Amino acid sequence: MAVAFAAVAATTRSILLRDVDHRVDQLLAQETGEFAHFEERGVDPETGRPFTDPARLLRVFLERQYADPDEELIGLVGRPGTDPAQLTQPREIDVRRPLHEDSDAGRRIFESPEASGTLHRAAGEIRWAKVVVARHGGEPEAAFVVAFHPAGEQAGADEVFRILLAISGVALLMTTGIGWVVAGRILKPVRLVRTAAAQLTEQDLTRRIPVRGRDDVAALAETFNAMLDRLERAFAAQRQFVDDAGHELRTPITIVRGHLELMGDDPAEREETLRLVTDELDRMSRIVEDLLLLAKAERPDFVRPEPVQLAELTADVYVKARTLGDRRWELAETADREVRLDPQRITQAMVQLAQNAVQHTGPGQPIRIGSRGTDRGVELYVADSGPGVRPEDAEVIFERFRRGTARRGTRSSGAGLGLAIVKAIAEGHRGRVRLRDTEGGGATFVLVLEEERPWA
Repeated sequence: MAVAFAAVAATTRSILLRDVDHRVDQLLAQETGEFAHFEERGVDPETGRPFTDPARLLRVFLERQYADPDEELIGLVGRPGTDPAQLTQPREIDVRRPLHEDSDAGRRIFESPEASGTLHRAAGEIRWAKVVVARHGGEPEAAFVVAFHPAGEQAGADEVFRILLAISGVALLMTTGIGWVVAGRILKPVRLVRTAAAQLTEQDLTRRIPVRGRDDVAALAETFNAMLDRLERAFAAQRQFVDDAGHELRTPITIVRGHLELMGDDPAEREETLRLVTDELDRMSRIVEDLLLLAKAERPDFVRPEPVQLAELTADVYVKARTLGDRRWELAETADREVRLDPQRITQAMVQLAQNAVQHTGPGQPIRIGSRGTDRGVELYVADSGPGVRPEDAEVIFERFRRGTARRGTRSSGAGLGLAIVKAIAEGHRGRVRLRDTEGGGATFVLVLEEERPWA
């Protein structure tokens, strides 16, 4: 803004000085034109005839003219090489040294071959124009001179320039103050972002920035809050992974260590110990794989959707599930439509649900697998005829390392991660898993997948 104000003031001064020059040129042209017209057509009021004496011509013309305050109308009569006699108007002029008092300047103008020009003096600049009256050899030579002193007009332009600079300085100070206040209010949320970021630690990710308004700064605060939400979820998942791994692996490690420490030299005892240790190590391996899978569920590439024929996928799941146990497997229904989903993840979830149904049913009991379309998407389900799930367990069974109470069977030897994996796969497809009662008794687990675009 300082540069802009200075440019405005300098441009204004330049325009005013240009106007002064234009006005002086017009004035000089006007005065010399009037004299030339008078010389050509004027008559001597005493004789009634054209002027024959240059001095008389100049004197009569000067008596009839009225000059501006910074203007001088002078008649010069003389010969080259001598100081010309000056005919002036009887008036005062408010300049440092008028032309009629500067004989050297008058001689330089009188002897100049140019019709106009600028005379630079220590006492001030003079803009002049002249009209030669007569050059007849022995006759006295004369000239009419219009001299203008532009110092006053230029001083006015300089005064305007100084006033503009003063006004610009005050305006700059006011603008700076207002800008400081406004910028402070605008950047306050940014400072809050910086402060919040500086105060964030791994132990405290709960701080959020208050969002006010709907401008870009508010959008920045919302984006930063969303980033904090993601960081908090990521750290929570990391802590949960470490806690879960430590909690679940502690028991099998203790069992393995205890059996190895108590293992004797008897071959049968050693064989039994190795069997128990191998079984615990296999269980630890499954736990680690399940935990790693749940950790990957937080990544954006956890699921890779592609166009899939849902009826074909449902039939494949049915064929794979039949090998899980001696049950009466039924392919209840299939939805004949194409959907976008990750076939491997969905198969993994459905097989996990089928395995869960096998654990809570007996030989020969029915387990139904199917898929159907809805107004908003599709549903894939596994329905068993087991004891069902207690209402108080309906939510907790989808959490990590949580199992239902005695009513949902006691045969499960898993770590309680199966349904958590199913939930993660459903949410990875922007869907959800639902528990419903089976008609006639049992539990039905449903993967509800909503479509993101019209189905093909």
